[in-house]
Amino acid sequence: MRIGVLASQGAFIEHIAALRQLKVEALPVRLARELNGLDGLIIPGGESTAISKLMASSKLTDEIKKLAQKGLPIFGTCAGMIMLSTKNSDQDVAPLGVMDIVVKRNAFGRQIDSFETELAIPVLGEKPFPAVFIRAPLIERANSNVEILARLADGTIVAARQGKLLVSAFHPELTDDLRFHQYFLDIVRRQVSF
Repeated sequence: MRIGVLASQGAFIEHIAALRQLKVEALPVRLARELNGLDGLIIPGGESTAISKLMASSKLTDEIKKLAQKGLPIFGTCAGMIMLSTKNSDQDVAPLGVMDIVVKRNAFGRQIDSFETELAIPVLGEKPFPAVFIRAPLIERANSNVEILARLADGTIVAARQGKLLVSAFHPELTDDLRFHQYFLDIVRRQVSF
């Protein structure tokens, strides 16, 4: 199994390390040709405006959109969630428009407002997941074909899945808990086995 991690900007090194701990071949993706032969892709957190511009200048935007439409499993964390959305609150970010969610960027405030919390995520088991929110977005609206995986105590949607697309507003790569990455790999494995 080969998983690419978009390496334009952001927390791609941490995602690669998490995947390698799970004994998966993890490759940085900076150019469109590096998307060839992947079984899945992670778009990491970082600065969504920068990621959007770097994806466009590297000719990755259209290629990733085509792969998503063909059924490639993609996991977007934080800024990656913004990139997968159909609409977001930032005019400078051109989302891929492949997941039926509307996302609010920097929903919790600035860097100083970052926080950690324990989240109930039933698809990962009973043990709460340690979620790290850094200038995080949130899902304002999700269509009925989107499965909500996690909410904050106030009902705010912070993780979801639509078919082979997975998103989280938080950074699972910044914890020692590999369950969210394993969940994504399970989605990929089901795709590979067909």
